[in-house]
Amino acid sequence: MTRPVHSPRDFRSRIANRQHVLGTFIKTPTSHPVEILGQVGFDFVLIDQEHSPFDRMSVDIACLAARAWNIAAIIRVAEATPANILSVLDCGATGVMVPHVDTPEKAALIASSCRYRRGSRGFANTTRAGHFGSVSFEDHMAAQDAEVTCIAMIEDAHALDHLPEIARAEGIDALFIGRGDLTAALGVERMNEATKLIAAAARTAGVPTMALVSNKEDAKAMAAQGVSAFVYSNDHNLLRLAAAQALRDFGDPTGW
Repeated sequence: MTRPVHSPRDFRSRIANRQHVLGTFIKTPTSHPVEILGQVGFDFVLIDQEHSPFDRMSVDIACLAARAWNIAAIIRVAEATPANILSVLDCGATGVMVPHVDTPEKAALIASSCRYRRGSRGFANTTRAGHFGSVSFEDHMAAQDAEVTCIAMIEDAHALDHLPEIARAEGIDALFIGRGDLTAALGVERMNEATKLIAAAARTAGVPTMALVSNKEDAKAMAAQGVSAFVYSNDHNLLRLAAAQALRDFGDPTGW
């Protein structure tokens, strides 16, 4: 089945409208995985600056590849600083996903760092995001404020005490339910309860939710809680699984 082609510029409105979108993490700091996933038809990639060796140059190259193949590039930033958020947005990222958003103040800071009007993003239109100066100041600011996606990762026990305020923070476009870190902090049973609390807070605030899922049954279970944006696996794991399957198919000629 051929998936419909969507512009990365529509990604923010698509998740706001709870459209089903599928992405994966990218951990290899080069253009090729992004190009392949764009060609295949994924909706977005999550460039993992937090847990992978992405610097500003490799983020820039990944964003270029995403634009070439019409796939949204969301950067999971290593640090929730305005300077770091600014740098990846200037590279042309569709948006950012910020780890460990555990207070309303942090949510407000990252949202402000993503916006020009009613925000604090440093201005530059001589960047890929600004079409290298070919659009006016006003048009650049309007487009970026309308299109940049700001995603808060909820993955700390402390965040559970502030869920309504975080979810309602102006400029936060989605909550990502970080079940990995929540499991490490709380254990599986309490993580499952935390997941329900996060999903409920998001529903009450009218904010979409995203989650990393392990398989189709897990995706169905998360969809039942209101998740509409799904992340499956990462480029390393997809390569490993395909390589392991090739080894099973071709590694032993006695089985041919």
